[in-house]
Amino acid sequence: MPAWDWAGREKFAGPGACLGIMPAMSRPTACLPVAASALALLACSPALDWRSVPLPEAGITLSLPCKPERAARPVDLGAGVVELSMVGCRADGATFALSHMPLADPSQAGAALARWRTAVLARMQAGPQAQAGTAFVPRQALDLPQSLRMVVRGRGADGAEVVAEAVWFARLEGRQARLYHAVVYAPQPRTAAADTFFTGLALAAVSAQRRHRAAP
Repeated sequence: MPAWDWAGREKFAGPGACLGIMPAMSRPTACLPVAASALALLACSPALDWRSVPLPEAGITLSLPCKPERAARPVDLGAGVVELSMVGCRADGATFALSHMPLADPSQAGAALARWRTAVLARMQAGPQAQAGTAFVPRQALDLPQSLRMVVRGRGADGAEVVAEAVWFARLEGRQARLYHAVVYAPQPRTAAADTFFTGLALAAVSAQRRHRAAP
């Protein structure tokens, strides 16, 4: 089953896997942090079978409509290398994905989200009209102007039109922050599915995160 490729991803295939990963960085000018956390993660079931996927190491639980694939890779944020972790799947013609990474300086969370968003839009060849968005601040997230939900029309590597319904947000994590990017990619808008996906993004309370880290 060929993976749905929107921007020239790298493929990592293992036994029984159907997983493709977009390069995480795009640097059209200088060192831009994580350009496209966009995964082209592939699951081989067409049905929207929603299930809860806890990520205690990232302080979040999400809902996915298909069996999740996971991957991680080092990325350069311009201030050192951090690990970008990704989870997602493909079902019913759409790709659902969440990427997250730590940020050492919480005061830079808003600027980092903005650079991440700009790089993703550039890779999609989105026009300037795509810069508008609406506030998206889940409970426990930092209340930042850059915490947004957007619908973006762009093009994949093959020139075909693709629509991304995406959110970016951040939370405090001890003395640092964690950045998140969730997205639904499809040939046409999938607003109802995106609503379900984004509503299912539940950040853990700080006390719950501390208990997880204290556990052996």
